[in-house]
Amino acid sequence: MGIKQILLSVVAMCGIVGAGAKPATEVVAHRGYWKAEGSAQNSVASLKKAIEIGARGSECDVYITTDGVVVVHHDPTIDGKRIDESTYAALKDCKLSNGEAIPTLDELLAIARKQKHTKLIIEIKSHNTQEKEAAAVDAVLKLVKKNKMDKLVEYISFSQNVCERLIALSPKAKVAYLGSDLTPKQLSDKGYTGLDYHIGAMRAHEEWFDEAKQLGLEVNVWTVDDEPNMKWLIGKGVTYITTDEPVMLQKLLAE
Repeated sequence: MGIKQILLSVVAMCGIVGAGAKPATEVVAHRGYWKAEGSAQNSVASLKKAIEIGARGSECDVYITTDGVVVVHHDPTIDGKRIDESTYAALKDCKLSNGEAIPTLDELLAIARKQKHTKLIIEIKSHNTQEKEAAAVDAVLKLVKKNKMDKLVEYISFSQNVCERLIALSPKAKVAYLGSDLTPKQLSDKGYTGLDYHIGAMRAHEEWFDEAKQLGLEVNVWTVDDEPNMKWLIGKGVTYITTDEPVMLQKLLAE
């Protein structure tokens, strides 16, 4: 056998080994890397910090205002104002804990599109009417398309109404459900691409790991901030772990 044939055999063997290897679990920074100095939850800084440390995903929460602006915030109210019952003008000067003004999703997308590694994991929050949720979905999809971020965005929600509208309007998008009350089979039947469940739910239903894998669903588990649960989930081969301690998780994954 000549040198060329030997090299080709080695490459082929490596391919076989690689094909059977379990994909590595990846890190999603919950509301961005907000524990970094100068950062805050759901801030421009937290997204930039998540990108800096090389997190695979940076999660954020969004609501739509009455005049159609998609803003980034976890709680439904800020400074006593309910976001989905307020205009953007009434909210734009509200400050986060690091002094930043409440950001818009358009601002975060403009930052995220400058790089190619860190995904934006967008949680479209439950609104007080299905009409508002539909408007939020439509506005988010329009912004993602405008920023050419389709391949670097994934969607999550506790609202099945939100998720199913996303699936209908953007069938190639990755959409995962947060509610923990549907089995992997139910999710697959509805067209979801993954489940994004609380650690407690996955501890209670360990069978869902294998069930999801057999159905080709991605598995994201939240919000995991301790080493024992991180190691357990890494051993289960989950797709993502969402955490407020992304650097700790990165160190465990590097071991």
